[in-house]
Amino acid sequence: MNRRIVQIITAVVINSHLTGFLKGTVYNGSLKRICVPVLNCTYCPGAWGSCPLGLIQSSLLFGNYQLLVLITGVILLLGGLLGRFICGWLCPFGFVQELLYKLPLPKYRSGRKLSKLNYLKYAVLVLFVFLFPALGLRYLSGSTFCKFLCPVETLEAYLPLMALQPSLMTTPGFLFRWKLILLVVFVVLAIIIFRPYCRFICPLGAVYGLLNRFSLLRLEADRENCKKCGACQEQCELGIDVVNNPCNPECIRCTQCFAGCQDQLLKVKAGYKPHPFNGKKKTGGSKNHRL
Repeated sequence: MNRRIVQIITAVVINSHLTGFLKGTVYNGSLKRICVPVLNCTYCPGAWGSCPLGLIQSSLLFGNYQLLVLITGVILLLGGLLGRFICGWLCPFGFVQELLYKLPLPKYRSGRKLSKLNYLKYAVLVLFVFLFPALGLRYLSGSTFCKFLCPVETLEAYLPLMALQPSLMTTPGFLFRWKLILLVVFVVLAIIIFRPYCRFICPLGAVYGLLNRFSLLRLEADRENCKKCGACQEQCELGIDVVNNPCNPECIRCTQCFAGCQDQLLKVKAGYKPHPFNGKKKTGGSKNHRL
C-alpha cells in the first residue's frame, strides 16, 4: 500500500472527532484512556485518544505507577513489533514535516554532518519525559516535555482552539509564545531538512529507534549479491547505508531506498534475525572467512 495513503488515513482516523472542531471543544470520553502510538496531542479538538508521552508524564506526576507500567509496556511492545516503521508510516507530525519538505525550496542533506544531534532526543526522553516530571522541580514541574518542547501541542491544540474560540487569544502567556516560536523554527527547518523534529527531538523516535535492531518488522538486504553501487543510500533522505546497517536507529522504514536498487535486493521481512542480515542461514559448523 502507498505510504502516503496510510499516513493520511492514520492522521484522519485518530483526529476524526468532528464535533470538537465544530464546537471548539476537546473530547474527554472513555477513549482518552487509550494512547495512540504516535506524537499526537491529547488536547487536539479532533483527538480520540491520548498522547503516550503525556500519559507517562502525568502518571509520574500523580504517582500512578500502574498507568506508567502499562503505557511504557504498550510502547515497548509496539516498538518491538514495528520499530520506527511507526514513525515513517503512522505519525501525523512526521507526515506534516514530509509535506513541508516537498516545497520547492533549497534542501540540505546533512548526511553525517548533523549525526551528533541525533542523540538529543535520548536526552529529551530521559530528562523531559521521565526525570523532570518525577522530581517535580519548581520551574520544571508538570508535563515538562509538553510544556517546553512539543510544537505538536501548539499546532494541533492551541491554534485550532484559538481559531474556534477567539476569546482564548487574550489569555496566552510566555509559554504559548515560546511554543509558537518553537513551531515556527521546526516548520522552517522541515522545509530545508528532512523530518528534523523526528531526528533530533522526538522522544518516541528515540524509543522506537532503540528497538529497530530487535523489532520483528525489519529491512533485509541481500549483501552477497549487492554491487555496492550506493544507489539505495542516495535515495534515502537520511543518507542511511541500509545494506550494511539495516537496523540503523534513524531508519524510519519508509522503503524509499527500494527505488534505488535496480536488482531488487532490499525487502521488508517479518521475524527476528540477528544483524548482519545476509539473507542466508548458516549450515553445519563451517565458517566463512573474509580475506
